[in-house]
Amino acid sequence: MLFLLYMKKSNKQLHITFLGTGTSQGIPMIASKDPVCLSSNSKDKRLRSSILVSWNNKSFVIDCGPDFRQQMLRENVVLIHGVLFTHEHSDHTAGLDDLRPFCYKIGEMPIYVNKRTLKSLTQRFEYIFSKENKYPGAPSVATNLVNTNSFLVHDALVTPIEVMHGKLPITAYRIENFAYLTDVKFIADSEKEKLKNLEVLVINALRIEEHPTHFSLQETLSFVEELQPKKTYFTHISHKLGFHEEVSKVLPENVFLAYDGLKIKV
Repeated sequence: MLFLLYMKKSNKQLHITFLGTGTSQGIPMIASKDPVCLSSNSKDKRLRSSILVSWNNKSFVIDCGPDFRQQMLRENVVLIHGVLFTHEHSDHTAGLDDLRPFCYKIGEMPIYVNKRTLKSLTQRFEYIFSKENKYPGAPSVATNLVNTNSFLVHDALVTPIEVMHGKLPITAYRIENFAYLTDVKFIADSEKEKLKNLEVLVINALRIEEHPTHFSLQETLSFVEELQPKKTYFTHISHKLGFHEEVSKVLPENVFLAYDGLKIKV
């Protein structure tokens, strides 16, 4: 209901930084001799997928994977105000402990997470979530459970969108007129309704061949054609998609491959 009431032109400008645009093993993949993994082009080198979103002098990340520390140092990020998690897989959560320097500044770090992902995090990072005998050096988090309802974060409307990562339901996010979807294989028509009239869509395009739990390039292109956002950027890319420069040349107008460090405004 909040989403429907809020469907008016927003004057907020979002600043997006692509912290990582790679799939779960990154590019180059360990021990791979694939030509893309051996590329000298910096745009073919991809850390695990995550973005930094800023508005009104507040900054949030969507997912913090195993490259989180490296990404924060590369972009000289001195403060974030929260983390939105899509799901529990390690390439999206393994950097949770590296929230510590930010917690030193603001205290408890707000995290936005669905119920199943929270259960996984509390098991894997018990020393962070424990109420008894909490390890004194651990980061402190303030949990905000995400369901299907839209919510406000520092005056920006955030709308959770359920997408299917194979058989696993995970959370994508629309923030104002920007949407970030990763690890998508299927999305119901009812959830597609939440993605109308987008300025910018960011979505996964794993590889050329079909995959059981991620969109292939053609599946992603068909999805973009259906939704018709003004601009689209592909992320969560594996080396099997091909060289950045070569793939970029064959994409439709206003459809782009994202790359690590890319900055856009919405």
